[in-house]
Amino acid sequence: MEVTQTIDEWKIGDVALQSRFLLGSAGYPSPQILAEAIRGSATEVLTVGLKRTLQAGDNGFVAQALQTARAQGARLLPNTAGCRTAREAINLAAMARELYGTSWIKLEVIGDEHTLQPDPFELLVAATALVRQGFTVLPYCTEDLVLCRRLL
Repeated sequence: MEVTQTIDEWKIGDVALQSRFLLGSAGYPSPQILAEAIRGSATEVLTVGLKRTLQAGDNGFVAQALQTARAQGARLLPNTAGCRTAREAINLAAMARELYGTSWIKLEVIGDEHTLQPDPFELLVAATALVRQGFTVLPYCTEDLVLCRRLL
């Protein structure tokens, strides 16, 4: 995946975006307020935590958010927040591709529950496998230069 930037736009792969603002979908008290935030922010990318959604049940929350986001041309960026192993993250990413029709994935593999720091080893394993499966991977990582070079 290549990320490039010019003055007026930046690209993820071959998708041009006008803004770097990514809106998260967690923490909103209702689907209506999330929809207002999506419209008000004019976001082009909406993230959604799949594990949280699957565990808590979304009662149409994600469906409504996705409908609002798509109506204004935004893309959904599912994430693997809460995953603790590469295998778990890979499986969740595959589910996300089937459920939401996107090969974009925000890859998170947590190594420490207290700090929520990523597990760099599991993250690299998962990223490598997902790229081979055709995903566009946006990894959640620290500023570790060696890890970032390997992820690239």
